[in-house]
Amino acid sequence: MRILVIGSSNTDMVVKANHLPVPGETILGGKFIMNAGGKGANQAVAAARLGGIVTFIAKTGNDIFGNQALQMFEKEGINTSYMLKDPNQPSGVALITVDKNGENCIVVAPGANGTLSIGDIEKFTDAIRETNIILLQLETPVDTVEYIAKLGFGLGKKVVLNPAPAQFLNEKLLQALYLITPNQTEAEMLSGIKITTPGNEHIDGLKIDGLASVERAAAALHAKGVQNIVITLGSSGAYVFSAEYKGLVPGRKVTPVDTTAAGDTFSGALVVALSEGKTIKEAVEFANLAASISVTRMGAQSSIPFRKELY
Repeated sequence: MRILVIGSSNTDMVVKANHLPVPGETILGGKFIMNAGGKGANQAVAAARLGGIVTFIAKTGNDIFGNQALQMFEKEGINTSYMLKDPNQPSGVALITVDKNGENCIVVAPGANGTLSIGDIEKFTDAIRETNIILLQLETPVDTVEYIAKLGFGLGKKVVLNPAPAQFLNEKLLQALYLITPNQTEAEMLSGIKITTPGNEHIDGLKIDGLASVERAAAALHAKGVQNIVITLGSSGAYVFSAEYKGLVPGRKVTPVDTTAAGDTFSGALVVALSEGKTIKEAVEFANLAASISVTRMGAQSSIPFRKELY
């Protein structure tokens, strides 16, 4: 089955530091890395490396960052026939700080990503007709995301949304989704329900103290029209709410180095598994495994594993 990823492409500029700076604080960092990134691009690369047949639609600037990104996508075996260049905007960039525990803070300047329009997508409806699964995020204009989701839904495609960065979404968009993959913060915003989990996120503790609120949040999203919900919970794994399975799918315990692309690796892996006919629970197990490998490495796309590394 074919996978179509539509979203952002950025260049990530990463600095490793002892801790994340607070407002007004200047700190001396360590290693600097410049990597290809952007949630859409990360997810397209993850899907391709993990065995998917992937087409990617994004808009870059007509600059060195955009040209390098295009060459990289082609090396990954991604179909770039529908890539666009904006002559008036630079390619997107992200400034990322990673602390000694692998946690990060990110500021994104979207550049050309912010000009991916409905008119652009209208030129590429054949790409949507030819695919089976569409994977979207929220680093491009939300009205464009809504248009794609509704078009895909109308054509009988499985539309998967990773709702990041977090923002409120209307129910017409939610009703067009086959599956949504929020993290805890995003699930709280979209559902209006506070999710309570223990600070150490032990699985047993989560079952006792947190799963009730996680399930309520998932049920609220289902009531808004989303068919299937997967709420990611960091090292604890992911909670699945679907007709075929409800419950926690535990994560794999590792020592994190950098969590920058963990969610994107998860999303890319998830759609690959679904494209291969796996159940949602099996797909989440596959995605958890891929994401657990990515957090043990620095960078965004540089941290994404290949399929042969999963077994």
